[in-house]
Amino acid sequence: MYKEVIHKRNGVFQLWQQQNHSIEMSTNEMIDQRLDYIHYNPVEEGYIYEPEHYVYSSAWDYAGEIGELAISYV
Repeated sequence: MYKEVIHKRNGVFQLWQQQNHSIEMSTNEMIDQRLDYIHYNPVEEGYIYEPEHYVYSSAWDYAGEIGELAISYV
């Protein structure tokens, strides 16, 4: 599966895009938008029906449950 992700120039596995750039999240709305995007990605791909169904997602914690991985709220 990861064969398609191999970087053609140097043959090293590359998970992130090379042209990524950081964006300052200066408001709570921006943070919530990004969290929703992350939590709903598996739903959009059809892997699960609800974000809380993804075992290692922090969506559990945001839904008031305790997830598999501990998260720290900032």
